[in-house]
Amino acid sequence: MKKKRSIYSWIVTCILALGVFICWFPLLMALMNSFKTNRELFTNIIALPSSLKMDNYIRTWEKMHYLRSFCNTAFLAVLAVILIVVFAAMAGWKLCRVKTRLSSFLFGLFVFSMLIPFSSIMIPLYRMILTLGIKNSLAGLAFVYAGMSVSMTIFLYHGFVKSVPYELEEAALIDGCGDIKRFVLIVFPLLRPITFTIIITNVLWIWNDFLLPLIVIGRQQQYTLLLSTNTLFGQYSSDWTAILAALILSALPMILFYSIFQKNIIKGIADGALKG
Repeated sequence: MKKKRSIYSWIVTCILALGVFICWFPLLMALMNSFKTNRELFTNIIALPSSLKMDNYIRTWEKMHYLRSFCNTAFLAVLAVILIVVFAAMAGWKLCRVKTRLSSFLFGLFVFSMLIPFSSIMIPLYRMILTLGIKNSLAGLAFVYAGMSVSMTIFLYHGFVKSVPYELEEAALIDGCGDIKRFVLIVFPLLRPITFTIIITNVLWIWNDFLLPLIVIGRQQQYTLLLSTNTLFGQYSSDWTAILAALILSALPMILFYSIFQKNIIKGIADGALKG
């Protein structure tokens, strides 16, 4: 029996190791080839570089204006996540606590909107962006991200609020706390696990998104990291080693971010599954 379990464990370990290798292989190939010259890259893509020169990274840093693009992306992600968390947390809490037909109808609309594909609303969304005058605005793009993510986030908060004992809010209400104060002091601190999950998943999405910034942002001074990487592609030729270096530089902050906060996101997902 023990021998069968050891064989089963060995097979599972091999399958998981293969899955890890498949996930990491593209990133490792990009990292390895980012140190090559273009001649080495086109000669043998799977060979190791002759030397670990930083020329590609220095050239890429200057071409894509990395610091400016990084600051633009960080500003966009922080502002969008703040808007998402603040509005969705309050809406999810209120829709969960207020038991009326209107609240049930509104919650149903939010859930239904999650089923609408982005491609079907892309043109109306662009026309709305032009009408509101928020094209070429990072702050305006942050509001677009908030609108795109608010449905899923309300759904997550709505489920998690059910795990918060209503007796705590009743006690605060007796002590004279209004809605805002009750939410800020009592409810929101208890939503910390799911809030961490929402923050991390939305930061990863916004940081790695290319389509929405391409639609909204047209000025190079406001380019995000991925838009700046796209400028390295030429009409007739492309500097592929510089592009690979740019992709590594763009992905590195998110790899570090996820590595630091992975325990929080796993705990948030587990708590949301159990309590929601």
